[in-house]
Amino acid sequence: MSLHQQLLQRARQGRPIRIGLIGAGKFGAMYLAQVPRMPGVHLVAIADLSPDNARASLARVGWPMEQSAAASGQQALAEGTTWITDDWQVVTRDPHIELIVECTGNPLAAVDHILDAFAHGKHVVNVTVEADAFCGPLLAARAAQAGVIYSLAYGDQPAMICDLVDWARTCGFPVVAAGRGHKWLPHFCESTPETVWGYYGLTPEQAVRGGLNPKMFNSFLDGSKPAIESTAVANATGLAVPSNGLLYPPASVEDIPFVTRPLAEGGVLEQKGMVEVISSLEKDGRKIPYDIRMGVWVTVEGESDYIRHCFEEYNAHTDPSGRYFTLYKRWHLIGLEVGMSVASVALRGEATGVAQGWNADVVATAKRDLRVGELLDGEGGYTVWGKLLPAATSRALGGLPLGLAHGVKLVRPVAKGQSLCWDDVAMDTSSAAYRLRREMQALQA
Repeated sequence: MSLHQQLLQRARQGRPIRIGLIGAGKFGAMYLAQVPRMPGVHLVAIADLSPDNARASLARVGWPMEQSAAASGQQALAEGTTWITDDWQVVTRDPHIELIVECTGNPLAAVDHILDAFAHGKHVVNVTVEADAFCGPLLAARAAQAGVIYSLAYGDQPAMICDLVDWARTCGFPVVAAGRGHKWLPHFCESTPETVWGYYGLTPEQAVRGGLNPKMFNSFLDGSKPAIESTAVANATGLAVPSNGLLYPPASVEDIPFVTRPLAEGGVLEQKGMVEVISSLEKDGRKIPYDIRMGVWVTVEGESDYIRHCFEEYNAHTDPSGRYFTLYKRWHLIGLEVGMSVASVALRGEATGVAQGWNADVVATAKRDLRVGELLDGEGGYTVWGKLLPAATSRALGGLPLGLAHGVKLVRPVAKGQSLCWDDVAMDTSSAAYRLRREMQALQA
């Protein structure tokens, strides 16, 4: 039975999937826009630090306001409405809610929310991939211990890439490379929230209209988010990562199978079986026609003459050798697609991407020369960007994970372009996120 048919069945039986949403910002609002159109689900509660902002998000997406007037979780359950609160623990601990969508974008807070949800028997769809990037393997292990499911969020690119990789492997194709697209030039790694809109291609007016956060969108632009998402993919699929960071080879959709080949065969890969990100800009800044900027892709290998002949006979677009073929989705719809994860987790008991091991890491790297006493401001800010590295390399240098490089003070100067290590900062060691990361490192020692 398809997921949609199962949702319809749950609706007919009066047994909707009961959901709690934590965080009602841009991503959360996109999910909220779809919830009234989805059968068999009941959004019981929304937790947000600012209930007024949550209500503004509901109004922005056209949510019927009478549907969000419940004064308590019990009233919401009885009426089939939605309760808004600023107390996230009430949501994670409500015995009637079966699944939490963590949507805050704050990695330290997300770890608290996720662990508490596990402790109270709830599945989690984690939109805050920043948290997954620095402790996803241990979050997955904790979920298994609790007998619940932890999942990346479909609509975000990592889960969609994992889906393509799973398709390839299930069909018997070796995965040569997989990843996403991005608008990239090397100097973008120095971008700040003040420069983001010009580089990104939006006007400040468009950003205000959409309620877009310049720091968050700068994390997309400066390479932090591509590194974070590539880390999540590598850890979930077992694919390797480039030894010194993403290369961002420029390519049109047609050229992806050409560039995502091993170096020895004319491509950019150090080896087969890697993550990479394709740039939608040529190195001189020219826009590439028919780009993959907002999409995802997987390159597979036809290992036999027969398979390569099939590629040719069915007009599959390959590299010139006919050996490598790329399947792609040119767009992703972000929060509008989260319902796929909710349904897959709740109805099939299947995650849409989850860490299987620790292959990759994102290390905070200086955007400029940093001085002793400066306060790091995390991804998308003014001080650091995230560099993708193999986990073994990060462990060897004692790399400071980007997700923990927020609100911490430098105790040593760091030169522009240098990756930071634990000894460079005065860490707050009291957070669950810090302890979980250190525990994960200790298990790998």
